Amino acid sequence: MSDVPALVSTDWLAQRLNAPDIRIVDASHYVPTVQRDAREEFDECHIPGAVFFDIDVIKDVSSPYPHMLPPPEVFSSKVRKLGLGDGNHIVVYDGNGGASAAARVWWMFRLFGNSNVSVLDGGMPKWLREGRPTDDMPPIPRERHFTARVDTTLVRTAEDVLKDIETGRSQVLDARSAGRFRGEDPEPRAVSRQGHIPGSINLPFLDLMDPRELTMKDPAEIKARFAAAGVDLSKPITASCGSGVTACVIALAAHLVGKSDVAVYDGSWAEWAERHEFPVESGHAPTPLGHHAAKTE
Repeated sequence: MSDVPALVSTDWLAQRLNAPDIRIVDASHYVPTVQRDAREEFDECHIPGAVFFDIDVIKDVSSPYPHMLPPPEVFSSKVRKLGLGDGNHIVVYDGNGGASAAARVWWMFRLFGNSNVSVLDGGMPKWLREGRPTDDMPPIPRERHFTARVDTTLVRTAEDVLKDIETGRSQVLDARSAGRFRGEDPEPRAVSRQGHIPGSINLPFLDLMDPRELTMKDPAEIKARFAAAGVDLSKPITASCGSGVTACVIALAAHLVGKSDVAVYDGSWAEWAERHEFPVESGHAPTPLGHHAAKTE
């Protein structure tokens, strides 16, 4: 079991920028409604030594859904070329500051067998606010071997989630905003149905963060947010969201309070909404697990 912390501070990283075992990853990613080019921003300004990890490139190219997990051999090949391999301590950040895509990459590395990975708390916005060093030089990574060992317990398919809601085996937590969860606000990606997975619990990922700094809340506050949402941390949890990114913030937050076995529904709403054999619920009150028929379509 790795003793690498899941979350590191900007002070921590600043003191270790030149450490030989540290590899820094910019995982910035923006939804289509935000007109920002993550790669262009990386080229103009990144933390010194960082490489760019594009979740829209390191993915399953055969899937119709956005940035689904790639096969292990594809992940290994891609990260090896980025110089990210066995024995490295990988520190991931993103341009949102709210750890969204950084948490996704943190989860991906853990799923593929590398637990020596941390998220930079507050990400690039906090780093910049503090006046810390940046670079515009293109990275020249040295290829490094990466051994993929897939932990299938950390990922769930749509079929898995359907079985979970029918049997009550796992609590499904939805990281989207309350308006999107209720089907009242539009999704950032075009989908044919709005609402949420029947029986799921809404826990917006921003509720787990400091609203000003966009750093993760402390463990006591995180536990309080889980409790307020009606989540039992002693029972299995599957996290979902719009496309499998901010769901990983729930997984990260749970990890910070000692629950490291949270699974992520990879396809999330981008898949569920388009699979019309699966039920959808809208509005405020969730239907009890296993009794979704009355309020679904």
